[in-house]
Amino acid sequence: MKEKYRDVQKLTDNPFLNLYHIDAVDTDGKDFNYYFASRNKENNIKLKTHDVRPEGIVIYGVTTENEPKLALIKQYRYPLDAYIYELPAGLVDGDETPAQAAVREMKEETGLSLEVYEGGAELYRRPFYMGPGFTDEMSCAVFGTVTGTPNLDSKESTEDIQVILADRAEVRRILTEEQVSLRGAYLMTHFLSDGDPLGFLKI
Repeated sequence: MKEKYRDVQKLTDNPFLNLYHIDAVDTDGKDFNYYFASRNKENNIKLKTHDVRPEGIVIYGVTTENEPKLALIKQYRYPLDAYIYELPAGLVDGDETPAQAAVREMKEETGLSLEVYEGGAELYRRPFYMGPGFTDEMSCAVFGTVTGTPNLDSKESTEDIQVILADRAEVRRILTEEQVSLRGAYLMTHFLSDGDPLGFLKI
């Protein structure tokens, strides 16, 4: 699809996220400027590789009690100057699998231990684009059960996080009243169904 653009240039040199400019071509053949952000190195942006490797993961972790709870975090986000509710999430480092990244991130962000659930339909685990209008980032969901006591011993100084184990009533309240990330909200709605909180994966 190279006819859709003429060239791409990296505009910034930051350690974690950079801005790129595309010399784009519209459907009438006219040139225009397009910008996007990427976590990938310059030679690994998806415009060049068309790779479908996920850069990140989001974790749907539930307790094993008769009345299960969903592991959530309430985190300060600088672009919003606000605290929002999310599911634990993070980046896939190096040669990690998404499952390995999820186990590590759950422990780092919440202090909880994650046992990854591999059952159900694989379609729920495949990578999807986060916001293809402004970034090439892909993320996938990892599902499982959590045990242990929440703690923030591994929290970085740049993170302002609270760990919440929310039952269905609290999840419903949060979705109704609070600010929530979109991918967190969609997964939280699955938790509202009665019965096995991982049962929807079998559909």
